[in-house]
Amino acid sequence: MSTSADLDRTSVARVATDRPARYGKQLASHMSHKITTSWDADAAVGELVFDRGGAASGRVDLSTEDGALVLALHAPESELERLEHVAGIHLARFGVEDQLAVSWVRDDGSAGTSQGPLSPEELAELKAKREARLAREAAEQTAPGA
Repeated sequence: MSTSADLDRTSVARVATDRPARYGKQLASHMSHKITTSWDADAAVGELVFDRGGAASGRVDLSTEDGALVLALHAPESELERLEHVAGIHLARFGVEDQLAVSWVRDDGSAGTSQGPLSPEELAELKAKREARLAREAAEQTAPGA
C-alpha cells in the first residue's frame, strides 16, 4: 500500500440511502474481483484499495451514517477524478432502483465528479459499453502475439 503521504488529496461523497450497509457491502464485494477490499458487517465499515496494477493508486474508506453511505477517497491529485468516477459509477449502477446519486466534494471545498442517478437507458448504455470493452479485451488476449 502507498504511504498516506502519497495519497495527499481527499474527496468525500455522502450518498443518501435507507440501506447504507447493504450498499457498502455490495460495493466492497463487487470491487473485490479487481482490487483489495474489506467490509466489516458488525461495524458497517469497509475499504477499497485501488491496487489492480500492483502499487495502490488510491483508497476509499467506507462508513455508514444514519441515512447515508459515506465514501472518503484518498488519492494523489492525478488519480482523484478517475477514482471518484470508478467508485461512484459502480455505486450508482447498484442503486439504480433507489436512484442513488454520488456527488464528491474535495478537501479544498471544490465540487468533484458526480455519478447518478441513472435512468434505465443510461444503465443499458453502460452495460453495452462494458460488454464491448470485455469483448475487445478478450480478443486482444487471444490475438497472435498477445
